[in-house]
Amino acid sequence: MEKPNSVVTGKFRSSSINTNHSNVWFVIPLCFLLFFVLLCFDYSALSVTNTNTDNVAISFSDVTQKSISSEFTKEENFSRLQDDPPPDSCSGRYIYVHDLPSRFNRDLLENCFMITPGTEKDICPYIENYGFGNVIKNYENVLLKQSWYTTNQFMLEVIFHTKMMKYRCLTHDSSLASAIFVPFYAGLDMSRYLWGFNISVRDSSSHELMNWLVNQKEWSRMSGRDHFLVSGRIAWDFRRQSDNESDWGSKLRFLPESRNMSMLSIESSSWKNDYAVPYPTCFHPSSVDEVVEWQERMRSRKREYLFTFAGAPRPEYKDSVRGKIIDECLESKNQCYLLDCNYGKVNCDNPVNVMKVFRNSVFCLQPPGDSYTRRSIFDSILAGCIPVFFHPGTAYAQYKWHLPKNHKSYSVYLPVKDVKEWNIKIKERLIEIPEERVVKLREEVIKLIPRVVYADPKYGLEGNEDAFELALKGMLERIEEVREMMRQGKDGSDGFDDIDDYKYTFSPYEPQVWT
Repeated sequence: MEKPNSVVTGKFRSSSINTNHSNVWFVIPLCFLLFFVLLCFDYSALSVTNTNTDNVAISFSDVTQKSISSEFTKEENFSRLQDDPPPDSCSGRYIYVHDLPSRFNRDLLENCFMITPGTEKDICPYIENYGFGNVIKNYENVLLKQSWYTTNQFMLEVIFHTKMMKYRCLTHDSSLASAIFVPFYAGLDMSRYLWGFNISVRDSSSHELMNWLVNQKEWSRMSGRDHFLVSGRIAWDFRRQSDNESDWGSKLRFLPESRNMSMLSIESSSWKNDYAVPYPTCFHPSSVDEVVEWQERMRSRKREYLFTFAGAPRPEYKDSVRGKIIDECLESKNQCYLLDCNYGKVNCDNPVNVMKVFRNSVFCLQPPGDSYTRRSIFDSILAGCIPVFFHPGTAYAQYKWHLPKNHKSYSVYLPVKDVKEWNIKIKERLIEIPEERVVKLREEVIKLIPRVVYADPKYGLEGNEDAFELALKGMLERIEEVREMMRQGKDGSDGFDDIDDYKYTFSPYEPQVWT
């Protein structure tokens, strides 16, 4: 039998053999083509999705005798893969979410009845709709018909976690991540032990969390300096400076490992690794159109009162200016409206009551309360009511990622260093501001509305930056600064958690001079 010619020629004596080898020649280039396609395939896209959904999904149980179905399902997460942006658009923005043991978040929600013992408030209704609370149905033609909720001001950690799980640049691969999010509900956890518990109980979860984190591979990369968490309480609540049983709060932020992390909270402390983000308001828009509609309403309002104050006196605080403010408001009669929130006279947690007054006022007085800050700041911004501040720690030293650096562009500052030296006549000071200046101030306040709301995570603001997006942007930039220091061979801990004693002083902020 004759042998076929060499494979190089591709020629055979037998016709049947020739046919079979022709098939071989067809298969060979096809294999090369498939190999080339597989080689070019972008495998990194597979990592751009939510973290392990079965583990990190927030699955609320029947905590208020209602069935609350989990929004984060496998089907939805898989469908998001089709809509995810190309990996390039997430460069420098990838975030990895730690899958914490459930005792640090989900269990707290499922046992919400234990969160605020000893108080009259039941926290359980506020965890509905993933931290937004119940939808407000009786809006009384004051609010929009949709997107307003009975949001509790301390629900930030739940809201933030919910929105984070919808963040488009999540990754399974922590090596791609520019930041590591730790979804510990620190505020809700500590709220269980505010009264009647010793410090070892108050600090127990903090120690357990840090022990867990330092044993994860992600910690060693930057010794935790790319990690951050969010709290719905003020940062001071986690900086108990002694081990006296009578002292307030936990010691979370003074634990050695925690000092390497950053915290976002509704009010920052004097330490440089604590950052303030806006209190959650009750408005969670589901579209840009809703924001625009609300802004137009506030622009068109005819405002009946020169100024207003919503709150209660603080006689237990000897340095509080609230008593003086209330006295001046009462003396001003029909030029000032006092929304008395003392002893339940008015339900100031109901945004209908608050917005009804704020939208009819030109200026909203914002003195410190139990701490430097208050949610009323952001309620007044929502209403297009120009905030009047008496201490720099109430806003100027706090919300630097969300409010303009030039505080004179959107607010009035009447500094009161010592209430015993009170010599301010609020009405006279506000009346002297020229009308054209008032119009400019109000417009700047109204422009701030999208920056201080936490949009509905099911929708977002179509590429516009809400309070959540701005907080992430600021946090990512700060972590990148530390990372760049380390690239240059510098110590990443240098200045990271230093205390800033100058932060809350009056010196950097001068009162306006109206000409």
